[in-house]
Order: sequence, then C-alpha cells, then structure tokens
Amino acid sequence: MNKNPVESTMELTKLPPPQILFGTEVDEKSSSEQFLLSIYDSLQASIFVVDVLEEGDFRYVALNPTHERWIGIRSDDLRGKKPEDILSPIDAAKVRQHYADCVSFGTTISYEQCLQFQGIPTWWSTTLTPLKDANSKIYRVIGTSSNITAVKQAEQQIRFQAEREQLLKAIAGRIHQSVELETILHQTAIELRQFLNCDRVFIYRFEANGNGVIIAESTIPASDPVLGKNISDPGLSGKHPEHYGRSFIQVIEDIDALDLHPCHIDFLASLQTRANLVVPIFKEQNMWGLLIAQHCHQGHQWQQTETDLLKQLATQIGIAIQQAELHQQLQDLKAKIELQKQKHINQLQQVRNFEALVRRMTEQIRDSLDETQVLQTVTQELAQLLKLDRCQIELYSNCQTLVTITYECSVNLPQSQGLTRQIANRPEIYQPLLQKQPLQFLEIVPGWQPKLLVMSQMACPIFDTQGILGNIWLTRPSQEAFDEFEIELVQQVANECAIAIRQAQLYKQNQAQVKELEKCDRLKNQFLRNLSQELRTPITSISLAVQTLESVLTPAEISEIEIVPQLLQILHNECGRESKLINDLLTLTYLEAEPAAPTLIAIDLQSWLHPIIESFRDLTNCQRQQLNLTVDHALPPLETDITDLERIVTELLNHACKYTPAGESITVSAHLTGDAVELNITNSGIELNSNELSRIFEPFYHLSKHDPWKHSGTGLELALVQKMVRHLGGSIYVQSAAGQTTFTVKFSF
Repeated sequence: MNKNPVESTMELTKLPPPQILFGTEVDEKSSSEQFLLSIYDSLQASIFVVDVLEEGDFRYVALNPTHERWIGIRSDDLRGKKPEDILSPIDAAKVRQHYADCVSFGTTISYEQCLQFQGIPTWWSTTLTPLKDANSKIYRVIGTSSNITAVKQAEQQIRFQAEREQLLKAIAGRIHQSVELETILHQTAIELRQFLNCDRVFIYRFEANGNGVIIAESTIPASDPVLGKNISDPGLSGKHPEHYGRSFIQVIEDIDALDLHPCHIDFLASLQTRANLVVPIFKEQNMWGLLIAQHCHQGHQWQQTETDLLKQLATQIGIAIQQAELHQQLQDLKAKIELQKQKHINQLQQVRNFEALVRRMTEQIRDSLDETQVLQTVTQELAQLLKLDRCQIELYSNCQTLVTITYECSVNLPQSQGLTRQIANRPEIYQPLLQKQPLQFLEIVPGWQPKLLVMSQMACPIFDTQGILGNIWLTRPSQEAFDEFEIELVQQVANECAIAIRQAQLYKQNQAQVKELEKCDRLKNQFLRNLSQELRTPITSISLAVQTLESVLTPAEISEIEIVPQLLQILHNECGRESKLINDLLTLTYLEAEPAAPTLIAIDLQSWLHPIIESFRDLTNCQRQQLNLTVDHALPPLETDITDLERIVTELLNHACKYTPAGESITVSAHLTGDAVELNITNSGIELNSNELSRIFEPFYHLSKHDPWKHSGTGLELALVQKMVRHLGGSIYVQSAAGQTTFTVKFSF
C-alpha cells in the first residue's frame, strides 16, 4: 500500500541518515536524497539493511515500511538486534548462513526460504547485495525480499493434491487387486504417516466387548510402538459410539492447550501424544474402527486438507474391510461348497458301498438260509464301512424282557458277544427302540483313562410288519454324531436283517413241519403197507375158497341153482379187482417212499409200441372205437424201464377206452420235440373242464359222468401213472379242448 506525502515525511524522520543507510556523503536537502528516500519508502518489495561487524557477526540496521508490514516488526524495534533476537534458533541459523555466504562470495546471491514471524510461517524470495567501502571491504548487506507465501501455498496445495491422489489411487489399486486386508491396512498406515510427515499413524478396531485393539501402525523410531495393544480409553472405546457419528472428526492440536478431561489427557500422554486427529471408519452403517494420526513431540495445527485426506482414506478402508469380508465370505462359501461336494462324493460312495452291502445281503438271503452267516457279515462290513470301533446285533427274547448280543465285530473294545441284558434295567434306551425309533447318544468309556474318552453310539431297531426283532448297535470312537443320511442307510440294512432273521425263523419252522410231515408220511406208508398185507390174506383166502368150491361142485350141481354161476363170477371179479387195488396201493406206496433206481434199456418205440396197441384192438372194435398209432420214423432209441413204461401206456389206453364214446377215435403218437420224446394218447368225444383237469391225477377221483361203458377200476390208475412217469425222470400233463383230451408224456434224452 502506497503512503501519502505526509506519511512519507513522517517515516523519513524516523529513518537513519542516508549516509548511514547507503554510505554516501550527500546533502540532506539534495534531490538525489529525496529520490532514494522515495524509493526506499514506496517500494513494494521488502528492504532490510544488515551491518557486517568486525567479528563477522550481523546486526540489523533498518527496514522499509513494506517489510515492516509483512513481518509485523517496526524498524526502530529491529535496529541493533541480531537474527537470534527476532527469529527462532532454526530460522536464525538459516538466515546467518545466507548472510555469511553473501559476505564470503562478495557478490549478490538469491534464495527462497520459509521463516516464522510471530508464529506465522511465510515464504520469501530474497536477494542479498553486499556494500563495500573504499578498501573493498564489505561492511553492509542490503536485502530485498518478495513475499511468495501465496505462490508457495498454491504449489504445496497442488503437490499435496497430486500426492494425495497418488496415495488414494495406490490404496484403491490394492483393494481392486484383492490384496489381503492386513497388508492394505499396514501399507496405508505407512504411506499416510510419510505423507503427513507425522510421528504416528495407526488403525484401531472396536471389539465386541466395547474395547478395541490397534491392528496396524506406522511410527518413527523415536516413538514407542502401540501395535497390538488393547485400548479401553473412553475417548476411543466402542462403549460410547455416539462420540463418533458419521460426521464427527476429533481434532486435538495440542493436549496442553485444550480443555480435555484429565483421564483423556493422561491417556494421550501415555502414548506420547501431543496432537491427535481421529476419523471414524464405517463398514456399511456400523462403526468398525478409527483412523488416527498423531504428533508425539510437539503440537500441530491440523489442516482441513489433512482431515479430508483421512476421511477419504477411512472411506477406502471401509470399502477394503467390506471387500475383505465379502472375499472371506466367498472363500468360506467356496470352502463350504467344496466341503459339501466332498461330503456329497463321500455320501455317494457310501451309498454305493451300502447298496453293495444290501445287494450282498439280498444275495445271501436268497442263496442261503443261514442267519448266522448273513448277520455276522453285516456286523463286519458295517464296522469297516463306517469306521466303527464296534458293531453289534442283539436279539429280543420271545417275551421281550431280555435282549442278547448275538453277533459282534469289535475293533478296539472288549468283546461282549453272548451278553444278556434285562430290558427293564435300561428303560430310557429300550422304550424308544421298542417303539421302532432309532436312538443315538454319547457315552463315556468306563475304566481309568489318562484322558476322558467319549464315544458316539447309535441303536437302529430291526423290525418288520410282524413286530420288533432286535437292534443294530454302532459305536464310533469320537463324539461325532451319526447324521440322518447314515441313520437312513443303517435302517435299510436293518430291514434286510429283519428279512434274514424272519426267513431263518420260517425256514426252521418249515424244517420242523417237513420233518413232521415226513414222519406222518412214513407212518401213512407203513400203515398202507400193513393194511395191504392184511387185506391180501383174506382176499387170497376168498379166492382159494371160490376155486375150491368150483372144484368140489359138479357141473350138474352148479347148473341146478341158476344163481350159483353168477355168484361165482362176481366172487372171481371182485377178488381180482381187490387184488389189483392192493397191488396198486403197494406200488404207489413204494414209489412215494424210497423207490429203487429204474432198470434202463434202450428200446425202439416204433416196434415196441405196436404190440401193446394191438392188444387193445378187440376192445376198441367191440366198443366201435377207432384206434390209431403214429410213430416218427426218425425217432432215436429211448432208454427207459420197459415194465414201468408198459404199465404207463397200458393204463393211459385203458383210461382212453373207458371214456371214449362209440364212433370216436383213440390215437397214440410218438415224435421228437427238441431234445425230448413226446408220447401222446388222445381220445375224441370227451372234453374236461378246468376243475376236472386239476384233479384228474388225484387218487380215487372218478370222471363218472364221462364213463359211457361203466368199466370198473381201482381209482388209483392215473395217480400211479403220474408217480411212475416221475420215477422214470419224465413229465406228464393233460390238455382238453375242441372235443378231445390229450395225455402227454415227455422224456428227455
């Protein structure tokens, strides 16, 4: 600001004479003096004059008004003082060095420097010009300075902005690259401390209990590290989150200059803290922690740019925390998926193993009726499949008051097979099992152990629709519980066990019944044999009596009584029929008991059948029946018992003649079918229903309504034929349709 003439005149009276300032002998009233004073007074640049003393020291002489305004010191107050009298020691040393350089070099020098006047830092661009006397000795230095504080602040702001952007970009880059959160936090602390040129930066995380811990730190060597320390100061504690709203920033420039709570001052002092800047870190809507910058040895006037930087970094840290948690959740999810995948693979393999076990059990149950073999295999394979210490199968008594361990596979535990328990002694276990509910629990291994051993046990009931049979016990050498999947698979095995047990029980019952039936059959056959023998004696006696009577009586005597011949004929016929019945019964009993092997002879059916068929020719002609024989010429010889086969063919022809009406035909045929010979006896004029066909081979079953000739018989003929065919290793069956009936006898080669 330019002075008016009045002010200039007043200032001029205060300045030392021009010869003192510039070392020239001029008249005070000359025009050159006025010119110099005018320049000195009105120049916008700061001018100061420094005397160079004999001992090399420096002392200020004067300031021009512009410099007075800039530094806030009057020229009169400055005159005669040394640099240390008006500047800090550090600034005074810097100024002295510049003055000494100017004197030493003996030429004008220029430089820029930052000095503090009245606690306010200002930047100056200074030029020092030495003044020499007649002997070329420098006795004074004149300096001109320009206040470049605004320019320097602008430059610093630009540099600060660039460095801040670089810092934020680096942190954002680490976050984008999914760097570990711990690395991001520690690197952020280091770079922020270097950027702010402060003594310490750390990141504080709140704990669930309301306290907190320092998880990242960067500090100068002269400061004590606080990394890993738990802090419970009320000023930082999560117990008072209201202190740290989203817009709250705690700024402490000097703990000695602020009205803080004594406890807070003591806490900051314990951390060697003088200046403190705290910014909250949020994860979504919840406060996660704090970002803190500190000066430990002196106060510091925090700038708004520094506060803004911490806020931006806190936001980035919040993003990094959220990303780290999302990344961890993703990793946990991947691990869970992989675990589920592996578990699914294991379960699938376990299913396959169980399916193989069930399949083997099914095959054993189908192929073997040995309950012991099936159930003992189950205990062994279950123990191996589920990695058990022990697998047991226990069975209930009939009254379900006792249970006995019947089958067992034990790896590391004592054997207890054959042990019997009273169900009433363990109601908490057996009540649900008797209700067909699986049960599992933990049990402490009895006996002294250096370490307490706890086993996981499961019992799976064995039951079917008829009731409960027993239980499968599984013992695992850990506290790991059996899952639903394993319980379901074991229950499937238990179902197969129920089938095996029930089938074995039925087999035992059937065997007992078979033995009883065999006993009854033996008694029956023995009875029939005894009965036949007993009947044979009176029939033989009657037959002999008739023959004796015929030999005693003369023909004349017989003819005298008309009925005598008829009675004798009836006696002969009935004795013959009864004798045949007895023989048939004995033969049938013999075949049902333990017949001897047949005597096999190779025969040619074509030549062998013809005389047997011809023996029925007279009977069929008498009954006006057509008798036909057809034999395949390519038929190979048949090995058989001739006597039995002749009896079979004869009885079937007798049956055909008996039930064939007059005018119908009887056909006997033999041909090759595959690897067997089929012998067919077919008669027309008769058709049997399904009930008659199903009973035709029963002893004493008569087709009375189809018997036009009323031939007598024993009723055992067809039953005896069936037994004899089977005795020869063949098969016989009957078919009836389209007005004809066919008996088919089949012998394989």
